[in-house]
Amino acid sequence: MKKILLLCSAGMSTSIIVKKMREAAEARGIESEIEAMGLEQFHSNIDKYDVFLLGPQVRFKKDELNKTANEVGKKVEVINSMDYGMMKGDKILDFALELIG
Repeated sequence: MKKILLLCSAGMSTSIIVKKMREAAEARGIESEIEAMGLEQFHSNIDKYDVFLLGPQVRFKKDELNKTANEVGKKVEVINSMDYGMMKGDKILDFALELIG
């Protein structure tokens, strides 16, 4: 199972993207757990997810969060602004799966 957590300032703006990512994963037969939360939930969820994607509006937190993520072999990356703005759940899913490997 692929576990992906999207992080934004309050966990709200990513909810539509999560829905589209789930639909794309289901259509491809990929077993996944995809959630969205606010940045403050990162540390309490570091062990529960394979990869963490930041909404473009919180990209400034990437380096800080990556320090913690790297310690446990996880990745934090920023969602492409165009894909985020156009709600391209399938492309964001592809990006997350590529990061997981």
